[in-house]
Amino acid sequence: MTQPGKNLRVKRTHKLLREALIELIEERGFDALTVGEISERAMVSRAAFYRNYQDKYDLVEQIFDEAMSNLLDAVADIRREHPPQVWVKFFEHIAEYDRLYRALLGRKGSPWFVMRMRASMAELIKKHGRIPNGPKSTDHPVAPFADEFLPDLVSTMFVEAITWWLEQGRTLHAQRGRHTLRLTCLCTFQGS
Repeated sequence: MTQPGKNLRVKRTHKLLREALIELIEERGFDALTVGEISERAMVSRAAFYRNYQDKYDLVEQIFDEAMSNLLDAVADIRREHPPQVWVKFFEHIAEYDRLYRALLGRKGSPWFVMRMRASMAELIKKHGRIPNGPKSTDHPVAPFADEFLPDLVSTMFVEAITWWLEQGRTLHAQRGRHTLRLTCLCTFQGS
């Protein structure tokens, strides 16, 4: 009987801490935040914070991992049949979590998070062995990925594109965002 109540308390604590984190980043920036400030804003004790997270980086890491897991679940079924739709789903995901990404990738965000997101995107590219949505992306790999440059370059371009899109107030529709990234990849890698 106590287990469901505990789960609700844990979920509530996670939700409050996440909301407090985003609010404080928007106000003051990530680097200036302390666990005490996050806990105070969330109206939970520091002990409750540390029962769930090691530090503010762990909090962000868990939020990011959850968001990426949701993204991968959303695109898993359509990846093979409709590769361009993956990037529409990707931008829809960014739009769904826009406040988080805007806070962490924006001017008051964290260089640590930008690097974390780039690394995650590069790993996705390496895992699939293709440049997303590039020429004949479903037919054959672009190159063996012993070389780290190409996945890092593409992931940097995507993170910067996401940041730009969010800074523009998401005036670009998800479908248009996918098209723009596709054109960027084609122009960058044409003839390679």
